[in-house]
Amino acid sequence: MGSSNQTFNELLALAAENGASDVHVKSGKPAILRIEGRLQEVEMDKITEDQALDFLESVLPETFKAHWDEEGQVDFGHTVPGMGRFRVAAFRQRGTVSIVFRYVKNEIPTFADLNLEAPVLTKICKARDGIVIVCGATGSGKSSTLASMLNWMNSHIEKHVITLEDPMEYNFQDEKCVFNQREIGVDAVSYSLGLKSALRQDPDVILIGEMRDKNTFETALAAAETGHVVLTTLHSINVHQAVIRLFEFFPPDQQEQMRRQIAGAIRAIICQRLIPAMEGGGRVPAVEILIGDSVSRNVIQEGQFEKLNSIMDGGGESGSRSFNKDLFRLIKAGKISKADGLLHSPNPKALEMNLKGIFQSEGGIIG
Repeated sequence: MGSSNQTFNELLALAAENGASDVHVKSGKPAILRIEGRLQEVEMDKITEDQALDFLESVLPETFKAHWDEEGQVDFGHTVPGMGRFRVAAFRQRGTVSIVFRYVKNEIPTFADLNLEAPVLTKICKARDGIVIVCGATGSGKSSTLASMLNWMNSHIEKHVITLEDPMEYNFQDEKCVFNQREIGVDAVSYSLGLKSALRQDPDVILIGEMRDKNTFETALAAAETGHVVLTTLHSINVHQAVIRLFEFFPPDQQEQMRRQIAGAIRAIICQRLIPAMEGGGRVPAVEILIGDSVSRNVIQEGQFEKLNSIMDGGGESGSRSFNKDLFRLIKAGKISKADGLLHSPNPKALEMNLKGIFQSEGGIIG
């Protein structure tokens, strides 16, 4: 394949052509592509440590080189002309170099592209203040969902949007919105400092790539309480766990105060997982949503987190919905198989009953 850069560019092109979401490079082995959630080895020569290191050193931005030398791990963005952008995570393991590339397509996705239901997300996008959190495991499409929300705003409402990303993924072009995109390590030292600075830059909407620590979350809460919309992500498997994780940032003596603040600030918590699609390959998201209405605010303020699941099961006009309700919708619409729905369900017995037309309500069973 020639030089290290040529080898890697051809590998990334192969990944893009085959719809891979990720490329895994481990020194001394052929590359591996993740396609529709499954790992598949590429038929190629083993990539040597020298090749991996040569490539990394040739594309690593100057501002990150000291970080790589000192810490042995680094995240940054890499653009291949004519192909698109990749989020790159390089690290040392057992003394050798490994690199993982996440492919970020050039085109910013719409709700329809991602198989997301527009009405609820559109309503969330119209929030005038507060915090919107998108959750899920790594690779569940959190960044794409946030990008689709910003895309909708850019087409429909006039806002000044500041993004803080590590690294930057989608490149937004100003339409109705004005975008300023800041990359951590390049344009801002940290999320916390970048967010404090953003509050002096007349934003309407602030995207924080990931909620990582107490300082960042406290500043995000202050932003939400002073008329800004804050969009961010959190690693959690469901909405209930996400709410609990927010309170883990704070010591016991602050819990009561934080329940009031968080209850008042949350506009929506969206949690998603990707399920194999029935037709045409690919995957579709099953989405659990908690809308910050009077009922959910009261439950959070009182610390009655065990009631969150029943709120989402009830759903109603607010737009809240549980994973099971969305899996039921996807199965009935023929978008996913019953088997895959049950496999990914947090409560397969209840879903099985729902599919037979039996639903549990507060007052008992509805046939």
